[in-house]
Amino acid sequence: MTKGRLLALRQQLRDLGLQGFVVPHADEHQNEYTPANAERLAWLTGFTGSAGQAALTMSEGAIFVDGRYTLQVRQQTDKRQFAPLDLFEDKIEDWLAERVKKGDRIGYDPWLHTREWIGKVSDKLSEKGAELLPVDENPIDQVWQGRPADSDAPAVSHPTEYSGEESRHKRERIAADTKTKGADAVVLTMLDSIAWLFNIRGSDVAHTPLVSSYAILFADGSATLFIDPGKVDEDLKGFLGKQVKLADKSDFIDHLKKLKQKKVCVDPKRTHAAVFEILEKAGAKLIPADDPCVLPKAMKNEAEITGTRNAHNRDAIAVCKFLAWLDEMGPKGEIDEIDAEEKLLSFRQEQPLFKDTSFGTISGAGPNGAIVHYRATEQSRRKLEPDMLYLVDSGGQYLDGTTDITRTVIIGTPTEEQKDRFTRVLKGHIALAQARFPHGRSGAHLDSLARKPLWDVGLDYNHGTGHGVGSYLGVHEGPQSISRLGFNVPLEPGMILSNEPGYYKEGEYGIRIENLVLVRERKFEEEEQPMLSFETLTHVPIDKRLVNAYMMTTPEITWFNIYHAQVREIVGPHLSGKEKDWLMKATESLVVL
Repeated sequence: MTKGRLLALRQQLRDLGLQGFVVPHADEHQNEYTPANAERLAWLTGFTGSAGQAALTMSEGAIFVDGRYTLQVRQQTDKRQFAPLDLFEDKIEDWLAERVKKGDRIGYDPWLHTREWIGKVSDKLSEKGAELLPVDENPIDQVWQGRPADSDAPAVSHPTEYSGEESRHKRERIAADTKTKGADAVVLTMLDSIAWLFNIRGSDVAHTPLVSSYAILFADGSATLFIDPGKVDEDLKGFLGKQVKLADKSDFIDHLKKLKQKKVCVDPKRTHAAVFEILEKAGAKLIPADDPCVLPKAMKNEAEITGTRNAHNRDAIAVCKFLAWLDEMGPKGEIDEIDAEEKLLSFRQEQPLFKDTSFGTISGAGPNGAIVHYRATEQSRRKLEPDMLYLVDSGGQYLDGTTDITRTVIIGTPTEEQKDRFTRVLKGHIALAQARFPHGRSGAHLDSLARKPLWDVGLDYNHGTGHGVGSYLGVHEGPQSISRLGFNVPLEPGMILSNEPGYYKEGEYGIRIENLVLVRERKFEEEEQPMLSFETLTHVPIDKRLVNAYMMTTPEITWFNIYHAQVREIVGPHLSGKEKDWLMKATESLVVL
């Protein structure tokens, strides 16, 4: 199938006078999870991960992914057509430059790439006398038979009881920030920013309650929201108020052109190049600036914090019920990865305010657990069997919060190596959970805390230790992170992140322990300055059968036991019978004999 699609695409490129093309995993809003009709990378290559890009010439192809997808990309793509490469170490501009000749033209879709990316690749190709050219219409769309239509799902209001702040107040704050930059307006293309600013949600994107739209916010607090008219009913119009004008999404370009002679803020890292080109041609004066919604969206208010605590507590009930069921059924060897995934979903669906999963569940038995972003399929589904590690990474979208949790459990009896690796991951998890740090520190300053127990014996994991999480929005939210790449954004009170160190032994097993944490400020009397710390939001037992207590320090054991006591207190009253018995046993204190 891949070969036939490649042939059709290359013929289209010939008709356009192009010698190559770049295909990112992206839509015009730079979403992580994209609508079905924007899954061009998956359609062309077979790779279904949430990050990556492909490049092709008339005779070769390559696909670039990060460390999460190293194994997955090899399994899903034809290596004869697309050589798998590292997204960060193997630069796409270098790959193209090595293959072009003078006069070659490499195409790209300006609605799918940022200006920063285009400048970098264009400069590299120009050294070889080649050119990077925008296309008016994506050539994949022209050869993609049966391409899905746009979603017609309605947009809905997100009540103040969950958002914690009226949209009018948010717009006034952002407008004031826009005015201080000397701008007349700011263009917004990120769907989570628009959803947060206008307090609207939808279902146009899988796992994330987003509405396909654009927006222009003016310095006086008024705004134009570009959205399919069929998505908006009278109730939503009234909710948005008179200061928000509605226009069809197809009118966005015309309205950009009307900003001539205006000073306009646009985010060069998050906004596609087409917007810049349209504004520049119209004569607007561009002010490069970060999307003004990103940081305030990340710093949750008290209503959002209360909501996310409540959502996590309900989610914990569902996950505990699932783990109790798994403890009974797993050793029988009768269930597989998809059976387990579906059972977990059924428990979540019982919980109030549940709307959807927050991402595709990673249900990995044995060697499949070593594939960081594995997705079980009818072809790959593996049975859970005795003496096997099982990794399940999942989350829920609730009206009052977004959850993300990973647990690794043993089906039967673990090996000493598995207990050693699990305990090292746990020690790293605890070190990060207990971290205290001054204001102004970013996640990059903390990342090594979680890795040290693995580094001590020459081990590591090839993904970040933590990502930001939204409030009934994206399960992966910026700008905050805990990783070696997260130097630029200090952690601030109200930010929610994941704490998820891991270890993966290819072909055998994977281990990851993930809780979500909230950044909080606390000051003790003996301290000279307030310090930041983490409040753990997730309350689900960590499999103590995999813990080598002799490798743990007394403070680590104390943390572990206090954590499990909190799990009992929060979840216990909501369980009964076998499930309650399982919880009591799973949360027994860890004791060194």
